[in-house]
Amino acid sequence: MKHLFFSLLLTSHLLAASKPDIILDDVAVSNMNLEFAEAEETVFEETVFALGSIEVLPGKRAVVSSRIPGRAFSVLVIPHQEVDAGVEVAWIESRQPGDPPPVIKLEAPIAGFVSKVNIAQGQPVSPDDALIEILDLSTVEAAAHVPQHLAAKLKLGQKAHIRIQAMPDKVFEAKLAHIAVEADVTTGTLEAAFHVANPENALRPGMKAEFSIIASERENVMSIPRSAVQGDPAQRFVYVKDYELKNAFVKAPVVLGAQNDRFVEVVSGLLPGDEVVTRGAYALAFAGKGSVSLKEAMDAAHGHAHNEDGTEMTKEQQAAEHGDHDHDHEGAHNEWSTLTTFFAATSGLLLLLLIVTAFKRREVAAC
Repeated sequence: MKHLFFSLLLTSHLLAASKPDIILDDVAVSNMNLEFAEAEETVFEETVFALGSIEVLPGKRAVVSSRIPGRAFSVLVIPHQEVDAGVEVAWIESRQPGDPPPVIKLEAPIAGFVSKVNIAQGQPVSPDDALIEILDLSTVEAAAHVPQHLAAKLKLGQKAHIRIQAMPDKVFEAKLAHIAVEADVTTGTLEAAFHVANPENALRPGMKAEFSIIASERENVMSIPRSAVQGDPAQRFVYVKDYELKNAFVKAPVVLGAQNDRFVEVVSGLLPGDEVVTRGAYALAFAGKGSVSLKEAMDAAHGHAHNEDGTEMTKEQQAAEHGDHDHDHEGAHNEWSTLTTFFAATSGLLLLLLIVTAFKRREVAAC
């Protein structure tokens, strides 16, 4: 009997463990925009993280100057203008005598963007003046400032994933082109430079960048996207799509290992092929808190009102809901007023009965 009891207890425990924590309908799943990824054994990238910025590639900066002294007769470009190599950018009137004085033209030595115009029409010029600066941004340099204690992991040719703060949804890939000879003693870092193709000229000098430099790789590592992981550092978990029930999800505790800019290693808690929620997991975390409804979960996740099925509430629906609340408040006020009147009348009647009883007793006593 004792063995049977423990068997039943163990079976009930396993059934409870496999029971989905959250079950949604099709509309709710659609409105939450859930996305999934499979847990799988892949080549895991060990990365070195660093901060840096975008700079002009050496040799891609050109300055326009005049070979002869004179004055600016005409300036044909403005800052930020894109120019082709060989186009006229200015005319300089020579100081040599003549009627009219000799005029020479200045041309763009490279194609690119005009970054500086240090001359105005009529301004005197000399051969030492840097009149116009042009930058070729077709390829730029991404300079990472790597902490010195990680510099030993750097090797020429290593790939890196580069993210720009101004473009958080886009990832640029490049190879390590050169490593600085000297470290920066002030910041305690070593510069590692990557050459990044920039055909759309989206990357501009001065932009802040984040680098994930691939230092090594490990094969057959179970990993999932970082966006799937929920919970605090002491209790990490993911939501796994149920194998049998549609739109059902199980909250699965996981033990994590190394992580890079995109993936995290799963030491235990998942099996290959498990589908984890990568987008919408935050809303699911709210939906899984017992009495919290889908509406409350969507409200908390997105910061605005939703209907019970997870659809966004229109302005008309919000106005109607506020109206219902006002009516409910008014009804409660009326109900409270009725109760107050009832209790007041009852109290008055009891007081009257007490007075009549007192008089009756006095009459009996007098007799």
